[in-house]
Parts: sequence; structure tokens; C-alpha cells
Amino acid sequence: MQLGYYLFVFRKLAYYTPKEKSTSQEYAVSTIICAKNEAENLATHLPGVLVQDYQTTHEIIVVNDNSTDETKYLLEEFQKQFKVLNILPLVQEAQGIPGKKFPLSMGIKSAKYEILLLTDADCVPASEKWMQLMQSGYDTGIDIVLGYGPYNKKKGMLNQLIRFETFHTALQYLSLALSGHPYMGVGRNLSYKRELFIKNKGFASINHIPSGDDDLFISKVAKKGNTAIMIDQAAHTISEPPLTWSAWMKQKNRHYTTAKYYKPKTKFLLGLYSGSGFLVYPALIAAIILANWWMALSIYLVRMLVLAIIWKKAMKQLNEQDLWSKFIIFDLWMFLYYFIMAPSLWKKPAKKWK
Repeated sequence: MQLGYYLFVFRKLAYYTPKEKSTSQEYAVSTIICAKNEAENLATHLPGVLVQDYQTTHEIIVVNDNSTDETKYLLEEFQKQFKVLNILPLVQEAQGIPGKKFPLSMGIKSAKYEILLLTDADCVPASEKWMQLMQSGYDTGIDIVLGYGPYNKKKGMLNQLIRFETFHTALQYLSLALSGHPYMGVGRNLSYKRELFIKNKGFASINHIPSGDDDLFISKVAKKGNTAIMIDQAAHTISEPPLTWSAWMKQKNRHYTTAKYYKPKTKFLLGLYSGSGFLVYPALIAAIILANWWMALSIYLVRMLVLAIIWKKAMKQLNEQDLWSKFIIFDLWMFLYYFIMAPSLWKKPAKKWK
């Protein structure tokens, strides 16, 4: 099972090269950021969005969702200098719609242009070409472009574990998208057409779930043929990673509570991969003890060789190649990670977003 995923699914990302387009077109773009008490993050990261090198018509919409800090005044100062910035203030909480789906919906409804580009207040584009590259992913029949949002590289093993988990998640959703089964994107770096959002009644079917504005919505509207990926390193958005174990676990618990709402086929594909991955080491130990040790070890080494090659190529694609030297440690870590995170699949989602 593991070899099947690596040779026939994850290989697609590792060896991915974008197809040449017959025609080149630059679209008008509406970039949307939702902010709730994000003055500090906006002061640091918003300039990177505002100074994008994009000559075609575009706008930056920041939805100020009932902030009680200095967000309002900070945005007004930015607006004096950058005319592309549009501020959408919300002064009432949406009853019965937890999470950020209501402010995001308001931002989308106020957008002037068809191509929507989404990111978060705590993200900064990796380059001034982010907007141009993300919109370049569109072609005939494409409604969705999935991007990558890595975390800043810092010292320490926790940072490496966080960045590896982010890479590992991207390996799955980007590879499955290339295999014709797109099932999620990340709100840190995601684009889709406004018409697609309106046509599918926005987040109406998932409004009762606090999260899911990226993965569950994409799971609903993405299909084979309408989804593309953009993994150029200049098209990444970079975020500050959690600094403590508890903060990271809280974040991951929140993300995993949406997994129960995935489509049955998606749950099967992800479950088969994670389940077989979890069983690798228990099965290896059992086979060494109860069966032919050298045959079991040989099969394990074949898996590790294939994994090492695919991870090295995919990590290079996503600019995470410094992680590769610890690939054996990360593979062992995933066994423990699956064990730790399994209870999240049955937890109730939190009711608020920050």
C-alpha cells in the first residue's frame, strides 16, 4: 500500500513540471484577507501583499472582523498610501455561523473581480510575483488553483516537525489533485473563481462547522479537470510557526476536526495511506520476530529507499530540502504523530476563530 502511494500518487508531485500554456492572460484579481485583532500581523505582513508587482487591475480587500485592537487605524493609514486597499469593516457577529466563513463570505461578495486570491493576516508572500504566479495557474476549464504555504525556518526540532508536517500534508493534497482527486486547499494560499463560490451557494452547507472554509469548501467544489496547482517557490506564502508544542497541537486538533466531514472516497484514500503508514513499524517488528527477519528488513529497506527518493524530489519542489537529512526520524515520527492525532477525528470543533 505504501509503495503504491509513493510510486503512483506522490511521484506526481515529486516529478511535476507545469504544462506550457497555449495562451497567456493576466486576470483582474481580488485578494481577500480576513483579520480579527491582527494589528501586529498586518503591520508586519500586509505590505508584502500591497507591493505586489502586478500591473493588471487588482484590489486588496481586508475584512476587519469586529477587531478591538488598532486594526482599524492601521488599515486607514495603509489606505492613504495604497489605493488598491479596500477596507470592509464588520461591526456585528454572525449568529449561528462560527469561524471565519461569514467575514470571508462578505469579502467575496464585495469583490469586484472574478479571480479570488486568499491568504491570512499572518502570512507574507515569498516574493512580489506571488499574485502574478497564482493567477497564471488558470487556464481553460480551471476554476481552482491550489498553492503552498510553508512556515518560516527557525532553529529547533519543534520547528522542523511543524514544517515537515506541513510538507507532508501538501504532499498528499497536491499529489491527489494531480491524480484527479483534489480534496483540500489551505487558506494561507488559495485561489478560486467568484462564480464558483456563488454558484455553489458559498459556505451554506458547512456554515455550522467553525473551520472548513478551505478544505471542506474545496472538497465540495473541486473535481478532476477544474483544479490546478502552483508550487513555484516565488508563489508561496510564508507564516510564522507556532512556538510551543501546545500551540501547535491546538492548531492541528482544530484542523483535524474537519476530517470527519470529508467525502467517503477521500476518507478512504487518506485513511488507507495513514493506516498503512501507522502499521509499518509494528508490522516490521512482528515480522522480524515471527517470520523471516531478513526478508522483512529487505522489504522495509525498499520502502525507505523509495520514500527517500520521493521526499527528496518533493521537498526540493516545495523549498523544504533542508528537512531531507532527517527523513528517517520524520518517518518514525509519523507513527507517533498518527497515534497522538487520532483522537482529534472524534472531537467536536471549536466554536471560534482567531
